[in-house]
Amino acid sequence: MAVTDIKETQNYSAVEGQERKVPADCAGMRFDQALVRMFPEHSRSRLAAWVKQGQVMLNHAAVEAKRKVWGGERVSLALQAEARDAARQAEAIALEIVHEDAALLVLNKPAGLVVHPGSGNWQGTLLNGLLHHHPPLAAIPRAGIVHRLDKDTSGLLVVAKTLEAQTDLVRQLQARTVVRQYLALAHGVVARDGSVDAPIGRHQTQRTRMAVTERGRAARTHYRVLERYANATLLECSLDTGRTHQIRVHLQSIGHPLVGDPVYRAGRRVCHNNAPGPLASFKRQALHAYRLGLVHPLSGAAMQWEAPLPADLRALLSRME
Repeated sequence: MAVTDIKETQNYSAVEGQERKVPADCAGMRFDQALVRMFPEHSRSRLAAWVKQGQVMLNHAAVEAKRKVWGGERVSLALQAEARDAARQAEAIALEIVHEDAALLVLNKPAGLVVHPGSGNWQGTLLNGLLHHHPPLAAIPRAGIVHRLDKDTSGLLVVAKTLEAQTDLVRQLQARTVVRQYLALAHGVVARDGSVDAPIGRHQTQRTRMAVTERGRAARTHYRVLERYANATLLECSLDTGRTHQIRVHLQSIGHPLVGDPVYRAGRRVCHNNAPGPLASFKRQALHAYRLGLVHPLSGAAMQWEAPLPADLRALLSRME
């Protein structure tokens, strides 16, 4: 998949010490239900995680999510930053900003840039660059990142600059109202437009890979043929869901894996991988997030952006022609 929606369950210290009184209209509610009403700037999943971790206090004591509240109790957030979050450092990394305002920024990520720090990539990531570009993002979970692109996928990403904007964008992603369209060069000649509706989960034996599996999570990808070449097809792909490696896995599952994909490779029967030529020499998955559309968290206006193909993909298509 090209993009991964991020669940907000991590800790952070920006709101430590925040305290509010349970309002009378929450009387009789479960603690977790009252929290959603009391702290609308945080998503339901984020609040649930904090309660489970004992980091939300009711009258200065940690309680279970099912505990009833009756109004007048004091609720406080006593959150501690994760060690890895505390160790995050701002780095001067060049970012191509497509749009920026008080609530969000949209950027065009180059291939090769890791979005979020992780095993083997604790520095030099998009997150590090965001913290340098806008230091207040240190107070936002994941520096405002709400979805990801794979390291070697290029294209558009939206980042929230406030907690309220982040929660709103996460809810839009969950409601599947965010427009996310990709340009993908796939091996083989795709006969017609179509969709792949197949669950995706971890590969049974290769845990770093994903696969279509009955035990996976629902995933749906739509594709439209834009151009056919001798041994490849340029597709426009749209996502209804945001599973890890979704486009890559789904196209492989129908016999048309992405050109250059080092993980979900095409077999010799489909793409003649051992033959010389532009397809064999392309060294990353040929995937670009070229269109992004959403509702602005503050204005409520529908907004949309497009990013042209990067130079390497333009050159590849030119050679194909």
